Amino acid sequence: MCHHWISPVFSSLSPGHSRWLPLPEHCSNTHPRCFLGLLSCLFLAGLYVGSLYVWRSSSPRDHPSVIKRRCASVLLVSVVSPAVADVSVWELMGLRMDGLVAASILPLLLTMVFYLGPLVHSAIDNPKGFTGEMQCALDVQSWRRCAGDAVWLRNQVVAPVTEELVFRGAMLPMLVPCTGPTGAIVTAPLFFGVAHFHHVIEEQRLGKESMSVILLVAGMQFLYTTVFGAFTAFIFMRTGHVVGPVLCHSFCNSQGLPDISSALQHPHSSALLFSYLMGGLLFLVLLFPLTDQYFYGPIPICSLAPPPGSVC
Repeated sequence: MCHHWISPVFSSLSPGHSRWLPLPEHCSNTHPRCFLGLLSCLFLAGLYVGSLYVWRSSSPRDHPSVIKRRCASVLLVSVVSPAVADVSVWELMGLRMDGLVAASILPLLLTMVFYLGPLVHSAIDNPKGFTGEMQCALDVQSWRRCAGDAVWLRNQVVAPVTEELVFRGAMLPMLVPCTGPTGAIVTAPLFFGVAHFHHVIEEQRLGKESMSVILLVAGMQFLYTTVFGAFTAFIFMRTGHVVGPVLCHSFCNSQGLPDISSALQHPHSSALLFSYLMGGLLFLVLLFPLTDQYFYGPIPICSLAPPPGSVC
């Protein structure tokens, strides 16, 4: 007998229940639901990107007026995404109180560990060293200036919040019942990576680079956004919170890609390379301990997974 499972997302069960109902032997009934889930993810990705282009403007993407309009668009998409995803339980999208403090600290700490090399690099280049870096981080006036900068608000606040809600919070609950936790972590980032190809249109319009260069850059962006999407999807699945992915996303946007080539040419290259290596190793060592369910309580989205759920 073939057993399929209906999750609370797609059934009439109350939010507090996570029972599984075995279906009869018509196993093929699950395939349309999974296909519909994939189409819904594709629709959400298209809706998110398409909302950026509903405003007609000849200004570049970093112009304040363009940023404000696009921020309004993606915020609206984030609000309506639960309806598109058919997600009736907000907790499944990672909006819950249980374990919130740990979810706000530990995933971000894990990400900072990965960036140990770039952080040490920045501190070495600062005339005041680590003290200077801490002073910059705690400078209230600097934060006020950032809050008034439209580009900063887009990159550090609006993009992380809206992208994590749509591409993790809304998509993963649709994918997990069909693909399982691991499959969802692999599948969801592909939509996230493809969604960044729209930059090709803007770069082509500006005409500053040849099409071959634009496509090469877009391919690289697809690669690292997909890898990053897999990481935040993993954090979401392990913690059951969207706040961790949002904060990690914001931090990574502020840091950019680790510049190893610059570290190789630095006068203190040995110390920097050691920092990069230690950051990577510590990240791997701490990846599962810092995302252990002990800190976050029962993970709602894991109740959707057909057993066994390895990541959960």
